[in-house]
Amino acid sequence: MSSIYGKFEPRLNYVMDLLRTELESYDRMIFEETGEHIFEHMTTRIKSDESMREKCRKRDLPETPYSALHEMQDAIGLRIVCAFRDDIYGIRDHIRKLPGISIYEEKDYIRHAKPNGYRSYHLILVVQTGFEDVEGNVPGNFFAELQLRTIAMDSWASLEHKMSYKRDIKNRELIQAELKRCADELASCDISMETIRNLIRNS
Repeated sequence: MSSIYGKFEPRLNYVMDLLRTELESYDRMIFEETGEHIFEHMTTRIKSDESMREKCRKRDLPETPYSALHEMQDAIGLRIVCAFRDDIYGIRDHIRKLPGISIYEEKDYIRHAKPNGYRSYHLILVVQTGFEDVEGNVPGNFFAELQLRTIAMDSWASLEHKMSYKRDIKNRELIQAELKRCADELASCDISMETIRNLIRNS
């Protein structure tokens, strides 16, 4: 079976590498100016063929490149983990200034957390390239999903993810309540850490 991305698969890697290079360049620039990195680490991925096919099936969409690259916006995924909340918004503001890259959608789950306590900043980006896209446009546009989190948010999300995919877990409601409590405490710590960082900077 050929890839659901068809002839566009190599272009996904190009877009992912372009975004990674842009963000790493910004991090280096901030470090040269301040001596501090704006993020701790970044991970990237192209959603696997089977994962994308499964997502299409769940949404009753045909398993085609058009579904994977137009109806879905997360074939390309990036996650950046920062030490401080301010840095998340700094990266977002930088992205808004980049030529050829626009924000298609954004959701601020930091200031507006999900009911279970999940916090993160989600962006759907549109990257313009010289390649044909799945709609036949040249220059073509490709979607990418970017998640921005603090270290605390990322640790919490990793734990919550494990619980979500464990079917035979006992005391689920109790654990969910504890996770929500921890999420709120970690959010408070993030604010305190940011305050301390700013006090150090201003001194």
